[in-house]
Amino acid sequence: MDLAAQHRIVGAEVERAILDVVRSGDYPTHPAIAEFEDAFAAYCGARDAVALNSGVSALHLAMLAAGIGPGDEVVTVPAAFVATVAAIIHAGAKPVFVDIDPQTWTMDPSAIEPVLTPATKAIVPVHLHGRLADMDRILPIARHHRLWVIEDAAQAHGAYRNGVAAGTFGDMGCFSFYPGKILWGYGDGGAVVTDRPDLAETIRCLREMGQSGRHNHVRHGFNDRMDAVQAAALGVKLRYLDQWIQDRRRIASFYDQAFEGTAIQRPAWPVGGDHAYQIYAIRISERNLVRSRLAQIGIATGIHYPLPVHLQPAYTGLGYGPGRFPVSEALSAQTLSLPIYPGLPAAAVEQIARAVNEFCRS
Repeated sequence: MDLAAQHRIVGAEVERAILDVVRSGDYPTHPAIAEFEDAFAAYCGARDAVALNSGVSALHLAMLAAGIGPGDEVVTVPAAFVATVAAIIHAGAKPVFVDIDPQTWTMDPSAIEPVLTPATKAIVPVHLHGRLADMDRILPIARHHRLWVIEDAAQAHGAYRNGVAAGTFGDMGCFSFYPGKILWGYGDGGAVVTDRPDLAETIRCLREMGQSGRHNHVRHGFNDRMDAVQAAALGVKLRYLDQWIQDRRRIASFYDQAFEGTAIQRPAWPVGGDHAYQIYAIRISERNLVRSRLAQIGIATGIHYPLPVHLQPAYTGLGYGPGRFPVSEALSAQTLSLPIYPGLPAAAVEQIARAVNEFCRS
């Protein structure tokens, strides 16, 4: 991904917005923060958005706002970035994994109920690569068992299904604005969106060292606020987000057509607008060889993610060994992320698709 390409499009506007913050002298409480929160909540169709310093803080504070803590279990997937599981552990709870669906590459709803126990408190579906998890099947399970649903929407800004946006299906939705995401700032950032004012107020309190009014600390809190510089930049970029997502979908559509009828696998065709394509990943058996050959001709690729969370050294203590989640493990061993970002020239997309097809055939 060429991050500088996006800045060339909106750089002048972003720099003016940041300079306004810098010149104001009002850094912790600059209006840019509240303005971005209002705009992002409206974009998602949520009542509230609470701006934070990172996506993992969004997940962590959402857990705490839901009352999740020691002795509780939270169901999620190992095919994700480690932040999802780290946030569960930060809250004092135990992650419980289920495998992903081999067609959609997101949480397999049929695997949820067998792992539920009296200690289960929440389900955290991950909208992997920008593709919505199967919320139509996950939500009824959660409601039946009276479980919280906290969406990890860090990769899914702008994805939607039947008019419902990522992050607004469940009780809370958690986003990241780390560089490389669909909507990204010039450092780190995150947000929680929710329709429940009590949850929003709790998260606002937690992000401000547990304050309810100045120097009145009513909770054990954290310094997890978004800074005004990031908010100012994100406020500018948010106005371009739909255009950029359409650019991503056009690139993805070209790739899809180019790989049709080949052995190159992609997740099942998205329903409506339920894929925002932060990442365009393919699944191929000789992933590392193809990646090496692409690099030799100057085509950079990525792997999201090379090892599922349950096999990461820091999380082996959770008790899941190799072979426990075969779909997640196969995906980690075989997926390759191709270039996709607004501003990627059409000629480059054609070159990439042609090279991938050629190397996969050979």
